[in-house]
Amino acid sequence: MTTATLAAPAARTGAGIDVLFLVLAVLATAVITALVLLDGQVASAALVLGGFALGIAFWKAEFSFTASWRRFLNRGEAGGMIGGLIVIAIAALAVVPVAALFPNYGGAIAPLGPSLIVGAFVFGIGMQLANGCGSGTLYTAGGGSGRMLIALVFFMAGSVWGSLSLPSFLALGGIDPIIASDYLGPWGGLVATLASIVVGAAIIAAIARKRGANWKPSRNYIIGGVAIGLLCVFVFAAGGHPWSVTFGYTIWGAKIASALGLDLSTAPFWQWPGPKQALTNSVLSDTSSLTDFGMLFGAMAAAAATRPFAAAAWPPFKSLLAAAVGGLLMGWGARLGFGCNIGAFVGGIASGSVHGWVWFLACLPGCMIGIRLRPLFGLSRD
Repeated sequence: MTTATLAAPAARTGAGIDVLFLVLAVLATAVITALVLLDGQVASAALVLGGFALGIAFWKAEFSFTASWRRFLNRGEAGGMIGGLIVIAIAALAVVPVAALFPNYGGAIAPLGPSLIVGAFVFGIGMQLANGCGSGTLYTAGGGSGRMLIALVFFMAGSVWGSLSLPSFLALGGIDPIIASDYLGPWGGLVATLASIVVGAAIIAAIARKRGANWKPSRNYIIGGVAIGLLCVFVFAAGGHPWSVTFGYTIWGAKIASALGLDLSTAPFWQWPGPKQALTNSVLSDTSSLTDFGMLFGAMAAAAATRPFAAAAWPPFKSLLAAAVGGLLMGWGARLGFGCNIGAFVGGIASGSVHGWVWFLACLPGCMIGIRLRPLFGLSRD
């Protein structure tokens, strides 16, 4: 019997597992889509499908905010950062004017204050320890990473913790949201928003050139950035607000905590109309959860269709500990900072809200600390 013959059953078994997870991902997406359609929620079905496409796009393009920001901070390479700005520019073309002109649509806006700054800073530490942000955690967990499943669980726990902390931080005060379209109108606001993105890209590229590093985005980041940007527009059109990831984690964590006996009903955050309704209703009525489910299964389908699913060995304990600590910090920071790289950074800037840029500038120093802490958990700084 030859070596090839001996290896064949294992190969067939691996292929069978891939097909199984591909079928499960498609079937789960179809079931969720059918459930919301039976309830007459066509827009909700579109959100599920939009999330599914986002999972595929992120997986195929290997689009990572966390890794690209780390490469920029460590070596000055700016291609991934510029790729992220491509996403924002495309999304802004729709979000800024539509949110200003149509009352049924709104942007991702937030006040400027200690809550935003502290939350973004802590989130930056967590994302480098976990090696994934809000969207990154979701699509890599969907792609079969056991490590990122741990990060996701602790992300949910941290989000609930953050929901309990947010009212106290908001009480510290701050500045009301500053939105470009409020001062310059829908089209002037769009011009100002795009100009800010161009200036941001120019500064990032100049830093890269000064450090002798590449600033041009790779083909993957260009194609992925365009695809993800267009899907952000699709999700905005279907949901009435920019794409959000982490509020879904907060709802999932709160429902699990409630099932385990924790009474959240008296907590100030969960008495606010939006969170109170989301906690009471089904997760299938929450727009963030719908796109999250779609993205999780989209990444699973893409991973199962292109490579052995969940074939990597489990990492050592210290790496898993970093995922847990990072997930907890990201969850807490995302709630205080009004979102993650998607809800606060992409959604905020694409809405013409100044808080998106403040979040970015506060998150970067946190990333620097997170990068320095990575070797303590057996992770490379690069």
